[in-house]
Amino acid sequence: MDFVGYHLKRTTSTLLLHCLLPLGYYICLGLVSPKLHLFEPARSGFSANVLLLVCLSIALCGAVCARYWSWNKWSNHPFAKLLLKHGNPWRAVASSVNIEFRRITKFSSIIGGTSLYITDSWIIKCSAYKVDIAHQPDVHLSIIHAEDHDISHESNVAVQFLNIRVSSITPGTKPFVIRLNSTDYGDLREKLQAPVRNARNVVIHQSLSDKFIEAFKEQVSQNEVYRLQEGEEEPEPCIGCMQQPSNIKLQKLCALSGEGECVPCYCRPMWCIDCMGKWFASRQDQHQPEGCWPVPLLVRHAVQNFVCLMCVCSLDDIRQSTLMDLNAHVHVCHYAASAWIKILSSLC
Repeated sequence: MDFVGYHLKRTTSTLLLHCLLPLGYYICLGLVSPKLHLFEPARSGFSANVLLLVCLSIALCGAVCARYWSWNKWSNHPFAKLLLKHGNPWRAVASSVNIEFRRITKFSSIIGGTSLYITDSWIIKCSAYKVDIAHQPDVHLSIIHAEDHDISHESNVAVQFLNIRVSSITPGTKPFVIRLNSTDYGDLREKLQAPVRNARNVVIHQSLSDKFIEAFKEQVSQNEVYRLQEGEEEPEPCIGCMQQPSNIKLQKLCALSGEGECVPCYCRPMWCIDCMGKWFASRQDQHQPEGCWPVPLLVRHAVQNFVCLMCVCSLDDIRQSTLMDLNAHVHVCHYAASAWIKILSSLC
């Protein structure tokens, strides 16, 4: 997919089409109202002639601008000139943007006629006539405003939109503002390299899933801690995100007497707390919002067992704790020995 090439042509075509709309309106008005004599300048009157002149001027300006943008293989387009500020030649920068845009790991959000894309290295905002782009390592982001609406046209619930200012230190680039739903703010921060400053202390509304994960983490922190003993395997990366280390162990604690649907799990730690929380949220039965939240756990191919929230334990590597205690003990002994040496030296 030629992302840059598509938007070069899209913005040019949009500008040309919109500039032709007044002339098209004039022609349609002349066809449906022949009594106005719009196609006969001598009989139409002064106002109609001025309207025709304005429509022709707008159409001519749009055609000239479109031709200028496409001249020299689109090198005169504002988007191409903006890419040139991030590297020379601009086609090399465009190739990098195209490669990253093809990846499925990008963040995307569409609000109205504006699209927002966050790739590994770029922040891209696409509007009707313009494309703004900024290099992630060179930007500063700050929340400048929040809009609260009691109801959304997409759903019958309240919605909050955040306006985030993107300022780049690249010479010649202008800051721009991106707008997104507050429920997408968490996914946005995971994709960004720079922190988002909230100097105005804007209260950001969380989604129902985020609230669930927050409550999930709080409950897991109150559960029993599973300690890794000597001889146990080192925790591998989480099989859900492959980024965080596995820090969750499932063991039956809610019904030690054997009652209930939960069963013991003998698997090694394979999930991080974030992915486990998202998995619990996706499997949660909305008709049973209370209780210990039993959810299905696929242990084998066709066998379906259950585990509840009370059976989720955080990991505590006793080997690392022992090593830290040993290092602290050595540090104290070294400090005490140094103190005794100084005392003996002063006495001598």
